[in-house]
Amino acid sequence: MNKKVQVQDLGLKDYKETWDYQEALFKEIVDLKIRNRREAAGLATPNHFLFVEHPHVYTLGKSGDIDNLLVDEAVLAEKGATFYKINRGGDITYHGPGQIVGYPILDLDNFFTDIHKYLRFLEEMVILTLAEYGLKGQRSEGETGVWLDVGTPFARKICAMGVRASRWVTMHGFALNVNADLGYFDLMIPCGIKDKAVTSLNTELGKTTIAMEEVKQKLLKHFEALFEAELIKQKTMA
Repeated sequence: MNKKVQVQDLGLKDYKETWDYQEALFKEIVDLKIRNRREAAGLATPNHFLFVEHPHVYTLGKSGDIDNLLVDEAVLAEKGATFYKINRGGDITYHGPGQIVGYPILDLDNFFTDIHKYLRFLEEMVILTLAEYGLKGQRSEGETGVWLDVGTPFARKICAMGVRASRWVTMHGFALNVNADLGYFDLMIPCGIKDKAVTSLNTELGKTTIAMEEVKQKLLKHFEALFEAELIKQKTMA
C-alpha cells in the first residue's frame, strides 16, 4: 500500500479548471488500478491532496435540487458568480475567496475501503483543527459536514463536504469557511438544509481575518495522523 500523499496548493483557481485537473488525477489512478487488475502489474497507485480557493461559484451535486439555488444565473452574474452541476454527492454548495477547499484524491485501497469511515475522518480532521482555535466542531446526525452548537436553535455549519468515489478512488472533498463572505450563502439553501445558519472561522473568533496558511497546516497535520499518511509537498500547478 502506498500511503504517500502528494500535496499541492493551487492558490486561487477557476472551478472548472480545477475540476478538470481533479478528473485527470482521478482517471490516472483508476486507469492504473484497471491495469494492475488486468495485467497483475503490481504498480503503486498515487494519492493526492489539493488545496484551492475558488472565485465565487455555486455547485449542485447529482442528487441536489436546483430550487435550492434561490436566484437565476443573471443575478449570479451580477454577483460575479458562476454555477455548475457536478458529479459529487450532496446538494448545493458555495465556494469563494476566504474558504479553504480541500480535494483529497486518494486510492482508498491504500488506506481502508470504507467510504463512511473516510467521510468521518475528513470531519474529524476539521473538528480537531477547530479545537485548536477553541471551537467545538460537531457532527449532525444525517448531515455530512462539521457544525457548531448542534441540537440548539443556534446550529450553524462551518464546513461542507461532498465526495465522489469509484473503484475506491475519491475526488471532491470539503470546504471550510475561514474568512468567507457569508452574504453569498443567502443566495441558496446551503446543502438543501433549511433553517440552519452558516458561519466562518473569523466570525466565530471575532476577527477580521485568520491566516489561511496556518489553518491549512493544521488540517494537514491532522489528516496525516488520521490517515497514517506521509505527506509530500509538490510545486503548485502552473
